[in-house]
Amino acid sequence: MKKKILLLSLIALTAFSTNIFADHNHSDLKINTEVSSVNWVGKKVTGQHEGAIKIKEGVLNLHDGHLSGGTIVIDMTSITCTDLKPDKGAKKLIGHLNSPDFFDVVNHTTATLKIIGFKLIEGNEYLITGMLTIKGITKAINFPATINMKDGKLGAYAEMKVDRTLYDIKYGSGKFFEVLGDKMIDDEFIIKFKIAAE
Repeated sequence: MKKKILLLSLIALTAFSTNIFADHNHSDLKINTEVSSVNWVGKKVTGQHEGAIKIKEGVLNLHDGHLSGGTIVIDMTSITCTDLKPDKGAKKLIGHLNSPDFFDVVNHTTATLKIIGFKLIEGNEYLITGMLTIKGITKAINFPATINMKDGKLGAYAEMKVDRTLYDIKYGSGKFFEVLGDKMIDDEFIIKFKIAAE
């Protein structure tokens, strides 16, 4: 009986010590959605368009003071176009981007980037590995990022190229439609993140 009590005490002590260690080495930083930003650039044969999307919420995980993971939820209902005026094509473009031809926002109100790994390149430059979900489809993606940590706060800039056809966005793609001419739209679009978290 005494051996059983001693064994249970050791197990409890080990679990308690493990929890203290985990709390000491792991921490979460909440993304400040008011100052963080996401911008997009889409190109076509005759030019390009660009705009912004809001971050709905996000958390970055740290281990020993370094980024180890995290989740960023993007509000797809907030897509804007910044290179056109509302009455000069912006409203029409946003309507098309919201439609099933592109992001089908009625049925997919958010997109999610889950960070699952990172590799130091040099200085404060990293290669991030993530899982990007758009329209309910999840694909792995790698992209470079600049990350700065100071006084428990994180600032980061990242730019990723996304192949939209992997997420069933085929409208105007030369891969799937022939004789598009100057109406062809690039399969890749660019997402630029500026993140502040604490």
